[in-house]
Amino acid sequence: MTRTVYVNGAYLPEAEAKISVFDRGFLMADGVYEVTSVLDGKLIDFAGHAKRLERSLSELDMPQPACLPDLLDIHRELVRLNEIDKGLVYLQITRGAPDDRDFAFPDPETTAPTVVLFTQNKPGLSDNPAAKKGIKVISIEDQRWARRDIKTVQLLYPSMGKMMAKAAGADDAWMIEDGAVTEGTSNNAYIIKNNTIITRHLGNEILHGITRAAVLRFAKEAQMKVEERSFTIAEAQEADEAFITSASTFVMPVVEIDGTAIGAGTPGPVAARLREIYLDESRKVAV
Repeated sequence: MTRTVYVNGAYLPEAEAKISVFDRGFLMADGVYEVTSVLDGKLIDFAGHAKRLERSLSELDMPQPACLPDLLDIHRELVRLNEIDKGLVYLQITRGAPDDRDFAFPDPETTAPTVVLFTQNKPGLSDNPAAKKGIKVISIEDQRWARRDIKTVQLLYPSMGKMMAKAAGADDAWMIEDGAVTEGTSNNAYIIKNNTIITRHLGNEILHGITRAAVLRFAKEAQMKVEERSFTIAEAQEADEAFITSASTFVMPVVEIDGTAIGAGTPGPVAARLREIYLDESRKVAV
């Protein structure tokens, strides 16, 4: 089936979708994005993603191209048109395509933002076999820009990190700055020690994960202890469990860091329970 995508107000076959060569997302990585999961044909945590989108646009002084109800309608229509039961909806907004390349921002009164959405069909999204066996990560230096709290399309270094992990026979990489873990290449990082969930505190150094916020809320509601603070790779290697969260992996156990097995080297009970809670509770309020 030919996939239908959304570009600047039009639903189009993907082969017919076009963006200007002068679009600042292409030339300057001057854009933001969100990825929303779809389970059972419904959007997971859409309100959280929409709120973070507003914040990202505001931090970059970029105009909001559509109201949130309209964005929700577009998401739902793409899910319907592409018959997505389990999958993802990707949304990207750039500062638009001025008449020529320039470092200065174009006048928003004359250059409208570019809005693109597309879906990805992921039949096994909630039943990923990796959740049963866990993933392996390596540590790498964090060489990204300082405003990681803004979800921009500047994804070159995270992509390089994914490739470093692949070359090392691992699944992902955790990034290190000033001796402490910031986050994974496309996810937030956690360890569990003595039944306490530990993850880095919010700040400009990490993305304010929507799945992160939901998982920590569910953990506290389940009377689990949570500490938001920095931790090192050495501390992580001595942990009882480790895991990551993201919109596409939900809660994913980590069983090895830099060649050292975490705990028994198999997914632990806390991460497994958090994944179960997150999926159950998120499905209840999906839209």
